[in-house]
Amino acid sequence: MAASEMRVYGGMTGADRRTERRAQLIEAGLDLLGAAEEEQLTVRHVCRRAGLTPRYFYESFADRDELVSAVHEHVVQTIAATTLAAVEAAGPRAEAKIRAGLERLVRAVAGDPRRGRVLFSVTLTDPVLARRRLESSRFFARLLSGQARRSYGIPDGPRLELAAQFVVGGLAQILTAWLSGTLAMSEDELVAECARIFTALADREPRPSG
Repeated sequence: MAASEMRVYGGMTGADRRTERRAQLIEAGLDLLGAAEEEQLTVRHVCRRAGLTPRYFYESFADRDELVSAVHEHVVQTIAATTLAAVEAAGPRAEAKIRAGLERLVRAVAGDPRRGRVLFSVTLTDPVLARRRLESSRFFARLLSGQARRSYGIPDGPRLELAAQFVVGGLAQILTAWLSGTLAMSEDELVAECARIFTALADREPRPSG
């Protein structure tokens, strides 16, 4: 580690300050990407929003596309972590786990509309986001498959993969419509209906015999 990274100023090392600056840039990028009125995300704009100079941008990111990827990854990992935590805390009943996970997911995108727009908004056509959204749908399908195996004992195979992809894609479309206002339901109604659909799909899957 370089000496400059080890020096402590104001109780923070150089590495700590760099981590803090990176977080500021990601938050500024989320502000711009997730704005209700689309704003152009450029290095200059994100630096102005973060209150940092371009020098500090380039210590963390090679270009604006790398920042866009980091913003999307930050949103996905934050939502995944909090949703899984809710599922684990819901107790052993599979139905309770499904509802807890859906509640946390819906609250996460409703409580911070920027997240919902980055994940689902059809007006955001950035090619980097399009690629990252495809990757994240596969990631969430893998998480869902893992939960289905543990909670319902559903074995691995094409049926489970198909069901996971179907559920993740369908939920993304539902949340897109709901966030845009074209699906007129309250948060509680949305969670209840999605939980009913998820539970019905899980219940029809074959379990291992014996």
